[in-house]
Amino acid sequence: MDQFSFTEICLHQLKMSGVHEGEKLIVLTQGNERLDYADAFMAAGMRLGAKMYHMRLPPVPPAGAWAVGQTGLASMPEAVEALKAADMLIDCIFLLFSPEQMAIQAAGTRILTAVEPPEVLARMLPTKELRERVEFAGDLLSKAKVMRITSPHGTDVTYKLNTYPAITEYACTDEPGRWDHWPSGFVFTGGDDDGVDGTIVVAPGDILLPQNIYVRDPITYTIEKGWITDIRGGLDADLVKSYMEGFNDPRGMGMSHVGWGLNQNAKWHRMVPGEFPGGMGMEARSFYGNVMFSTGPNNELGGPNDTACHLDIPMRGCSLFLDDEPMVFNGKIAVKEMQAKFD
Repeated sequence: MDQFSFTEICLHQLKMSGVHEGEKLIVLTQGNERLDYADAFMAAGMRLGAKMYHMRLPPVPPAGAWAVGQTGLASMPEAVEALKAADMLIDCIFLLFSPEQMAIQAAGTRILTAVEPPEVLARMLPTKELRERVEFAGDLLSKAKVMRITSPHGTDVTYKLNTYPAITEYACTDEPGRWDHWPSGFVFTGGDDDGVDGTIVVAPGDILLPQNIYVRDPITYTIEKGWITDIRGGLDADLVKSYMEGFNDPRGMGMSHVGWGLNQNAKWHRMVPGEFPGGMGMEARSFYGNVMFSTGPNNELGGPNDTACHLDIPMRGCSLFLDDEPMVFNGKIAVKEMQAKFD
């Protein structure tokens, strides 16, 4: 994608995020990464009359694992203060789960994360229709007390929902203090800290993130009172256990967020070798009708677990019920108001 086209999709994004004349926007990058993103956002914001700034952090050595919540801002309190003074932060390094992001949001700065490849951003532009679907789902989720997930492969797990809010992601943000991720299109919450019980069977064709691979043989998780007590299976189960053990943090066995995907423009098959365009797999998290559970940190929801050990696992063919009412049934969206129009 040429820089002119990239600027045009960033302009669409900023309009969807309510950017207007006089607002102060900061684009955050690190080292030599995504400098073209900064150029495109800067040009787009200037066309809307916003006051545009680019904050470029020094490069950091690559981490051995995807350690969420650890950022270069941790040692730069003056930079955090500058970001807290902005109306909007465009995060091109991934601050999610970090204390720094939480402090910036608490100050009223809205945040948009954009780290996926430009061609994915272009194909999964935010739309009014996507936002309406996701917000409808979020309203239903916010009122529910119990979530149950089942599958033909043996999943049967219950999440008690009395503690954490429903979070909506529709790929743009126009409200003070709100975070979103472009691209996205899903809704999620977290179970009570001691309120998740049952069995989850991750089946062939489900996706392991951040490994960015399809599961080849089943992985069976046993969950008791919000904690994983057993992981069984073949090679893929061994891979997951070895990855988690590498953090040397038992809190990685906690249950994190859970929800379902609503973006009809996200493609399940894009994780095939040679198809995956890079980034961190937001397309896989968002594809229409997936049910995704996560392990590790829940501080994004306001919980106490801030471990750096985090996996997201989108699953196909599941059914998800809120207070016994189906939201997703056998991998299909079951509520009319959440159903997308396909071309």
